[in-house]
Amino acid sequence: MTDDGADREAWLTLLLAPGVGPVTGMRLLEQHDSAAAALDAGPGAWRAAGLPDALHDALRRPAPDALDTCRRWLDGERRALVTIDDARYPQRLLQTGCPPLALYCLGDPSLLAQEQIAIVGARSASAQGLEDARAFASELARAGLCVTSGMASGIDGAAHAAALDAGGATIAVAGTGPDRVYPARHRALAHRIGDHGLLVSEFPPGTGARPGHFPRRNRIIAGLALGVLVVEAAARSGSLITAKLAAEYGREVLAVPGSIHRPLARGCNALIREGAQLAETVQDVLRALGRSTGGSAATLGPVTSSGASPALSANAALTLDAVHDAGSAFDQLVARTGLDVQALSSALLELEIAGLVASEPGGSFSRLARADA
Repeated sequence: MTDDGADREAWLTLLLAPGVGPVTGMRLLEQHDSAAAALDAGPGAWRAAGLPDALHDALRRPAPDALDTCRRWLDGERRALVTIDDARYPQRLLQTGCPPLALYCLGDPSLLAQEQIAIVGARSASAQGLEDARAFASELARAGLCVTSGMASGIDGAAHAAALDAGGATIAVAGTGPDRVYPARHRALAHRIGDHGLLVSEFPPGTGARPGHFPRRNRIIAGLALGVLVVEAAARSGSLITAKLAAEYGREVLAVPGSIHRPLARGCNALIREGAQLAETVQDVLRALGRSTGGSAATLGPVTSSGASPALSANAALTLDAVHDAGSAFDQLVARTGLDVQALSSALLELEIAGLVASEPGGSFSRLARADA
């Protein structure tokens, strides 16, 4: 067990050795009963596992600073090293072909065994995308699914926060060491997840953000979950990598469709065209995962001026009808409504306060569709 001091030391030595990645580590473990036995086996066994002679010293004399950093971090509260031979290691992750040798965990490791839905999407998400992510995450969490994502800006962060706000469970898979928060603006969110959910990483404490880490993180997100829901994604997006990996692992892939005029809908629409399931409602997701669709799960639908807010002023109602789902520029709204600049600005402010319209980067405005519980 990794809770044992000697066994933990052996695992840390193996994990921190340069050149011992998941493939080489698995070869060593397949030949020996434990991390300690793999270390005791010596250069012959290391060479047979594919570890070059030049790296053997790393297994004989691990870097003391890196070891001390890991020891100190693991000695803190709510922290654990869940190795691939640990009973707590998630079985779904073992089915991916290249599982991490260990997960550094902050929070509740028992969540690894819970049924999970991954919700991922654009970092620079639109207001509508964030609203959709929150609606899906909160209702799926209430339905008993653990919401898993990568703690990135945009869709990921919205999904994590909504799951916690709904009293549900969430797992954040980090592309850094478990003691680092990336992006830094999610520091408070990371603390919430550590206190009420689970933050995991295959990277040891002290590891900063590097571009190559995020595709590796994505394979863990896809591997942990029963399915992946992509809320918004550009044509070239890391979320599409997660979706592709999920399909390779035999997981369900779902995508929220969007307007052909929205760049952040192109990735989702492409996924649907290539065979992903279209997700318009929470029930669509639950059905795809083979779960009951009964209860009060939310249905996502368009918000109209006639049904959503009868107290709107005449100018606000006129403006709402003129705002397109794909976004409308201010000068377009002037032309469509016939209102002057001051009257239109007041109407837009009223609609934003009511949660019916959101301002987007570049100065355009878009309608918000909300979840009707």
